Amino acid sequence: MPTISIFYGIKITMNYNKHNPPHFHAEYQGCEAIVDVQTGAVSGIMPRRALKLI
Repeated sequence: MPTISIFYGIKITMNYNKHNPPHFHAEYQGCEAIVDVQTGAVSGIMPRRALKLI
């Protein structure tokens, strides 16, 4: 997946050819969360502090 941004150790990636709904992946210290672009809903595990930055 192409990397969109890296900040404070958080890596944001997105693959535009993937299934719907539109979403991006966030990785931080071995944790991964998937964030829905339209609703902001988060699935997966991410420390609260990192999630606030995302």
